[in-house]
Amino acid sequence: MRTFSLLKGMPVYDRNGEMLGEVCDICIGDEGMVTDLLLQMKGFIGKKLRVPVQSVSSFGEDGIMVDSNGQFSIYQELDDEYTMHHGRPLAKKNTMTPQGEQLGLLDDVYFLEKEGTIVGYELTDGFFSDITEGKRIIRTLDPPSIGKDAIIVSAINQRGGSTHDEMSELSKQGPW
Repeated sequence: MRTFSLLKGMPVYDRNGEMLGEVCDICIGDEGMVTDLLLQMKGFIGKKLRVPVQSVSSFGEDGIMVDSNGQFSIYQELDDEYTMHHGRPLAKKNTMTPQGEQLGLLDDVYFLEKEGTIVGYELTDGFFSDITEGKRIIRTLDPPSIGKDAIIVSAINQRGGSTHDEMSELSKQGPW
């Protein structure tokens, strides 16, 4: 399981050892799955490369390896996808339950590397709240409903705050 914040800035290499670029964002489809990694290409100012999650052969601690024959393309914004910070950004978007309870602002996503399935959301209530209470993580098995003004998620379990180690608590929970 990974978070976007752990991937951001990580170098991506092909099997020949050539560095393709560094992860600058992720693409999330309407169904709530991470579909692609966005790379800031080396040597090209402003050019971003789209790398499908299925092309990733391994996520390491110091780099990501992709298959050399992957279907990479130059990033172009699509109408049916979101990103964390580019195009149609989800970061800092209001997150709510189907019952209308406000959960916080989206800060990060937890996803399974191989499938791209998002299994949790890290939420913030702002800088001072994060310092005093900590960030919250909610688990979900259902895909989100992403709207213009809010993300609607079915929260299974809420973790976080100053009494929880969010990452280890989420990792201990099933069913991933």
